Amino acid sequence: MMDEPDALAPLLAARIRREREARGWSIAALAEASGVSRAMISKVERGEASPTAALLGRLSGALGLTVSTLLARAEADGGASNRLARAAEQAVWTDPGTGYVRRALTPPGTDPDLVLVELPPLAEVPYPAASYALMRGHCVWLLAGRLLIREGGEETALHPGDCLAYDLSRPRDCAYRNPSASEWARYVVALSRR
Repeated sequence: MMDEPDALAPLLAARIRREREARGWSIAALAEASGVSRAMISKVERGEASPTAALLGRLSGALGLTVSTLLARAEADGGASNRLARAAEQAVWTDPGTGYVRRALTPPGTDPDLVLVELPPLAEVPYPAASYALMRGHCVWLLAGRLLIREGGEETALHPGDCLAYDLSRPRDCAYRNPSASEWARYVVALSRR
């Protein structure tokens, strides 16, 4: 399990606010578009609440961004290099709801974008279809543990070494679930944007 502090949280709060303001949206408009309450968006933007992965999926989809793009823009705000992502400087974000840990392996804005994820035992992270709408490619390669991926009503079980390519011709609500009661799932996600 990764144990670096979550230095991305304040950058993410500021980035969400900037993305909303760049569109000329009020908090109420973003709340309506995302289905996230105005109070929660306000708390997130002020840094009083850390957004969960599921909440980020709803906000990024409403903003017309992928979760990865939103996080990459926050990482870039922190002054990350354009070409080199040194291990000690890679942005790490922890989902306060599940303990899910996300490490950006590639420099911000790279295409494809590579992300290392560690999902705790019995944790599940859902994402709405809107968070996949802007992707050209999305693959998940399981390194360790077990992982169940649900796309709409279809579920695929992955074992170490397995790689699943998403069908992005028809984006659907998805969820990542670690069925193990004791072992973390560790996987790499490769994303290409349109």
